[in-house]
Amino acid sequence: MKREINGTMLEIPRHVAFILDGNGRWAKKRHLPRNAGHVEGAKVVEQILEDAYDLGIEYVTMYAFSTENWKRSQEEVGALMGLLKKYLMDCIERSSKNNMKVQVIGDISALDKNLQDRILELEEKSKNNTGLKFSIALNYGGRDELRRAMTEIAKECVDGTLSPEDITEKCINDHLDTRNLPDPDLMVRTSGEIRLSNFLPWQLAYTEFYFTEVLWPDYNKEELIRAIRYYNGKERRFGGVLS
Repeated sequence: MKREINGTMLEIPRHVAFILDGNGRWAKKRHLPRNAGHVEGAKVVEQILEDAYDLGIEYVTMYAFSTENWKRSQEEVGALMGLLKKYLMDCIERSSKNNMKVQVIGDISALDKNLQDRILELEEKSKNNTGLKFSIALNYGGRDELRRAMTEIAKECVDGTLSPEDITEKCINDHLDTRNLPDPDLMVRTSGEIRLSNFLPWQLAYTEFYFTEVLWPDYNKEELIRAIRYYNGKERRFGGVLS
């Protein structure tokens, strides 16, 4: 879909994935506790979701908490879990107001029961919304997602409901957490780090990558438009050759 932005017609990526990085550094620069950066970052999430929808983006996926984040200090993990719980509760009302469909990808079985209940409630109450489709990667790791998918496929082969010859790319895709999502067109990572950090390794095979030095709490609509302009400068061949 093309849309005029600041006088220029731009192709809008259908699905944008974000690695939210730099909350801790943002807080450190201001001599604040790390959790202050996470609180500010959560506010930016809401604004960017509104901006993305206004720009015509249909799907947004954000990396909120990875399987590796459990290695952080107990204090920081506890603060993050508390912030996530509050965010999910607020998101129930916000998703209804904004007609936003929300789902969580990742292994939520490791989360406490109360948090799991909030996730299921949010997904149930927003499932018929027709606006922006927002996916939160929570206790998510790309390798873990593939492991879980392979385990399910192996069980189906043992049960006789699936033949090894039927294990196609589509079959694998249908067992992933993102089975109902198109692959991202654009992946944005903030804070200057240039790596994927175990985020959507299968789904990002042909995605355009945009890395910015901007810390996540400073990210805004202008920065998102800058990423879309970068995306428009790429020729997407998907392994083919331009004619």
